[in-house]
Amino acid sequence: MNIAVIGTGYVGLVTGTCFAEMGNNVICVDINQEKIAALRNGKLTIFEPDLDILFERNVKQGRLNFTTNLKEAIDQSKILFLALPTPEGEDGSADLSYVLNCARDIGKLITEYKVIVDKSTVPVGTAERVHAAVAEHAEVEFDVVSNPEFLREGIAVEDFMKPDRVVIGTSSEIAKKHLEQLYEPFVRQGNPIIFMDERSAEMTKYAANSYLATRISFMNEIANLCELLGADVDMVRKGVGSDARIGKRFLFPGIGYGGSCFPKDVKAMARTAEDVGYEMKIINAVMGVNERQRISLVQKMEEYFSGKLSGKKIAIWGIAFKPNTDDIREAPALYIINELINKGCKISVYDPEALDNLKKTFRDKVEYHTDIYSPLHDADALMILTEWSLFRTPDFEKIASLMKQKVIFDGRNLYNLEQLEDFGFYYNSIGRKTVTAKKVVSSSNQ
Repeated sequence: MNIAVIGTGYVGLVTGTCFAEMGNNVICVDINQEKIAALRNGKLTIFEPDLDILFERNVKQGRLNFTTNLKEAIDQSKILFLALPTPEGEDGSADLSYVLNCARDIGKLITEYKVIVDKSTVPVGTAERVHAAVAEHAEVEFDVVSNPEFLREGIAVEDFMKPDRVVIGTSSEIAKKHLEQLYEPFVRQGNPIIFMDERSAEMTKYAANSYLATRISFMNEIANLCELLGADVDMVRKGVGSDARIGKRFLFPGIGYGGSCFPKDVKAMARTAEDVGYEMKIINAVMGVNERQRISLVQKMEEYFSGKLSGKKIAIWGIAFKPNTDDIREAPALYIINELINKGCKISVYDPEALDNLKKTFRDKVEYHTDIYSPLHDADALMILTEWSLFRTPDFEKIASLMKQKVIFDGRNLYNLEQLEDFGFYYNSIGRKTVTAKKVVSSSNQ
């Protein structure tokens, strides 16, 4: 099939590349000339494991192309995917200006029937607004479909190629036929294509992300209580997750959720409810827990240093909001670094992929390192903020030899308590006992 993907951000590039991998002819459109030039030259503009392999193959074979000319893309395509930004507005709602402006442009340019697909995460009712925007200028028939994405950064290619489900919101039999044909090769193992109305499809994406964010905040609340009561959240997590009604996923405590989806989507869900006069008390509580949790390590560190953080050198491992991505949008690390800078700390950072993005935010306010151990020289403490695999089995003797003090604050619970005790570290994690050299005490008794 001939497909246009409008927007070459994270969702757009993964969507376009994976559709091309299934033999479709895909043309990706963006107004950013520099980005399109890079893509045409074979350079991916995001980091996502395995995407480079598919990207290079499909560009080489001519199935994946890039342009800044919207008319060119529309003329060549039957299905138009809108993968445009929907940033958070000042009131917490999703800003649809990019989507609706593009819809108006499409209305001016289409000369025959098209299926227009909302791939961006959008509030309930957006398909109707997009339809109205296109209809302002269109003189031919068209359909607008809601087809939310459920991609997890770090494993997005696998998620797209082997989806748990495909959700399609449409009341048009013609559009349904086109989308069913397009997605059928992706679900041959038996996972469903679920057809529903447009509003239900839009709600499905917000409900899914809000529920997952709720699980994260709930487990962080449990972890905080475990610390006060002397329980071990890792044991609690295993016990709870073994219940088939609950399951194991999204029960790991930490420093809160981040990224491009959860923070924005949860706020948009709350705002959508507010607009129709309904208060989502659970969702509001989820956001409150997350705001507190993302700076909880700073509070622990301040307690350890008796409130005297000014002048302390803090080494940080991990900036991205999760491993296997360079995405730092709403990453808890950003809030932590900002808090530490405001308290007078010197920050020394390493991340395998996210340093370039961090430099755009903090510039010369922090030190950047390209290897794992160099940030540790004369550091008063190490903070671990992203669970990259290479952080899991470091050389603890080398860490101890480099640091001024053997102090680790772990926001991802990577290490065994007894192991850190044997190495003589002070080790403070989330929802577990705090290790001091050769002694384990409850964090509530520090």
